[in-house]
Amino acid sequence: MSDNPFAPQGGQMNANVNLANQTGAADNSVIKDTTTADFSKDVLVESKKQPVIVDFWATWCNPCKQLGPVLEKVVREAKGAVKLVKLDIDKHPAIPGQMGIRSVPAVIAFVDGHPVDGFMGAVPESEVKKFVAKLTGNEKEAAIDEALETANELRKSGDVTGAATFYAQILKQAPDNVTVIAAFADMLVEHGELDQAKGILKAVPDAKKSDPAIRAVEAKIALKEETAKLGDPTALKKRIAENPKDYQAAYDLALVYNAENKRDEAADLLLGIMKADRTWNDDGARKQLLQFFEAWGAMDPSTLTARRKLSSLLFS
Repeated sequence: MSDNPFAPQGGQMNANVNLANQTGAADNSVIKDTTTADFSKDVLVESKKQPVIVDFWATWCNPCKQLGPVLEKVVREAKGAVKLVKLDIDKHPAIPGQMGIRSVPAVIAFVDGHPVDGFMGAVPESEVKKFVAKLTGNEKEAAIDEALETANELRKSGDVTGAATFYAQILKQAPDNVTVIAAFADMLVEHGELDQAKGILKAVPDAKKSDPAIRAVEAKIALKEETAKLGDPTALKKRIAENPKDYQAAYDLALVYNAENKRDEAADLLLGIMKADRTWNDDGARKQLLQFFEAWGAMDPSTLTARRKLSSLLFS
């Protein structure tokens, strides 16, 4: 049974619902403003076709401004499963007065012309998703989203073991969820566990192997493996320190830095080779730098900085 003041007495509802939200430019197909005169048509009648979420708000209410965009985002993600109707309580006080609403934001879901659930205050997006999922019958998906959010937060905090536990638990319930597979594998790659990451990626269904997130992790694995062949960065740095003319070591270290996304450092090493010996390896340093520019993109900050340095070097 719901613990909020808008839940029906005697248990939870079992209907499927659609949602929408309150702020400026809204998708009229699932989100709209209403008035006292139109409330019956927009909410009570419409809720007999699909669930309707009503957002009671006010222009002076800061929590309303926080909740509004979250509601809209989650409603749009529901892809028509619910609708969102917004009512400004200052312009249209009659309905909220009749319903006993004394503070905002107040969110109430209607099904078959009756209020079935709701909440008050600006709640986190995860709670809004659970609220909508209950209305639409997608509670399992909401639980997965919440667990994934927890796993990602643990990963960011450095708790790799905790994150791995959550990722693994999610995959037991949804073994073909590519978002979870990609996140789990990416974390393993980040910590050098390439074989484990490859094992996780084997669970990706053939139809989803081209998913951008999966391709990105595979590319990271390839880069890590390529970098490993180039040698240990510490050893390469030692070679350069002992012999500044060991341009091969500098070149290899530039490739390592690029794989580690240290673009400025990679470019500076190649520029250093060019400054010392343009003819080395058949102008190989310049050619590799141009390949970096292409891979990074013309407007990448590192590309722009290195191009200026290259121009100064070539035309000074």
